[in-house]
Amino acid sequence: MTEDTDSPTPLKPISSSNSNRLKSKNSSNLQPPINNLISTRTARSPSLGNMDLGDTVRGLATMNETKEGRIAYKGENKKLSETSKGDLDLIKKVYLTYEEITYRHIWLNPLLILVFVYLMYFTSGNRTESNPLHQFVAISYKVPNVDAYGKGIKDLSFIFFYMIFFTFLREFLMEVIIKPMTYRWNITSEHRRKRMMEQVYSIIYYGFSGPFGLYIMYHSDLWLFETKTMYRTYPDLTNTGLYKIFYLGQASFWAQQACVLVLQLEKPRKDHKELVFHHIVTLLLIWSSYVFHFTKMGLAVYITMDVSDFFLALSKTLNYLDSSLTVPMFLVFASSWVYLRHYVNIKILWSVLTQFRTEGNYILNYATQQYKCWISLPIVFVLISALQLVNLYWFFLILKIVYNVTYKGIVKDARSDEEGGEDEDEDEDEEEDEEEEDDKGKDSKPAINITPALTTGSKASSTSATVSKPKLKVEN
Repeated sequence: MTEDTDSPTPLKPISSSNSNRLKSKNSSNLQPPINNLISTRTARSPSLGNMDLGDTVRGLATMNETKEGRIAYKGENKKLSETSKGDLDLIKKVYLTYEEITYRHIWLNPLLILVFVYLMYFTSGNRTESNPLHQFVAISYKVPNVDAYGKGIKDLSFIFFYMIFFTFLREFLMEVIIKPMTYRWNITSEHRRKRMMEQVYSIIYYGFSGPFGLYIMYHSDLWLFETKTMYRTYPDLTNTGLYKIFYLGQASFWAQQACVLVLQLEKPRKDHKELVFHHIVTLLLIWSSYVFHFTKMGLAVYITMDVSDFFLALSKTLNYLDSSLTVPMFLVFASSWVYLRHYVNIKILWSVLTQFRTEGNYILNYATQQYKCWISLPIVFVLISALQLVNLYWFFLILKIVYNVTYKGIVKDARSDEEGGEDEDEDEDEEEDEEEEDDKGKDSKPAINITPALTTGSKASSTSATVSKPKLKVEN
């Protein structure tokens, strides 16, 4: 009886080391039990879903790195590795090394600028307004013998310099201080970690600016948003030192956020248009209120935004931590939002219609800088109304979250039907990783994966293409 030469060759048993290697390589393709998947999502999902609302702009350090940026970074590394030991090449290598460090640590360049300017100013021995650096470091136009400061073109230098300061402060705090804290809090999702870094920074900033504004209001005639005094003393040609520092500091903060918003390199939020519109209106209000001496009204608007934004950032942070205090803090935030951004805001709007003409001077006089007149009234009303419209849009989203949690028990963002939220951003992070792997693949030879064919009976091919199962994404 002849031996069948076409019979399949017996397979050799896989050794334990090879078995472990295959398990580790293909572990990401294994489908977990559905019970584990549900429990993981339930345990790690935020209490109120993706609360992506409000006027906080994403930071430079928390933007997703683009493919073009990665390619440019790899190109710089390649140039760095190709430099020789010559003098010119050594200088080039130092420059490329510095460029690489500042690319990874965005706060370094602003810090160097701040240190240089402060060092030159304080070592000059001249801390008066005659020093050209004074207009950048300190407020200008001091009125002699009184705690009062006027206004002028030098204030733009102060705003520009402290835009650099807030760029440094934000990126440094998020990268050096807040990011390590997110690891200690066991925040495993990269998307959630970035968003939490932004919100903790907002807590720090608004936790300082809110009480600072309330302190200034308490020591003025505006306490508890008194509207009549906004017009009785008009025009407010001068302000106290703390008042001016607060006002121009806020202008620097919002201008810096607007610049970051313009440089936004990643997919914007669903309310991106509303966010841009909000910043345009805010900057117009800041500029017009300062130049045309409506700074008392501007102080009230600043406080309404800062205090409500503090509670928003706090509730978002607790939400990312899955804290049991998330829902109570969200209700506190919603209450502060209603009072400050709607009641007080509408109260100011109503005062424009009822008190703008009757309280204080109502005349146009360029010589005495009297601009509270028939021209400015509709402009002020339109700008504050535009701000109120954006606040109403966000308030509608807040009400949807409150309704879903209170009456339906649904713990997802009111906008989750319209955008992918956290899952979508995590998908973008995965796409970035795949792009990095593709870039690596272009530089290396393609690997051919050959596996034995597990067939019986009929004649089978000795090789077959490996077919991988689709990955099932598990949200951490």
